[in-house]
Amino acid sequence: MTDLIVKAAVKEQLADQNVSSNFYDALDGEVADLLADAAQRAADNDRKTVQSRDL
Repeated sequence: MTDLIVKAAVKEQLADQNVSSNFYDALDGEVADLLADAAQRAADNDRKTVQSRDL
């Protein structure tokens, strides 16, 4: 799987919490799914540009 997230940024955002190592893989998967859905929505609307409204 491609690393789509930056672990240091996640740790910074969740500074008051501990983050398990498997959380990063799960988050990366969620982001990959979100991007795939956004790309499909853009394609379904005959666009090659993914826009914020595709989220």
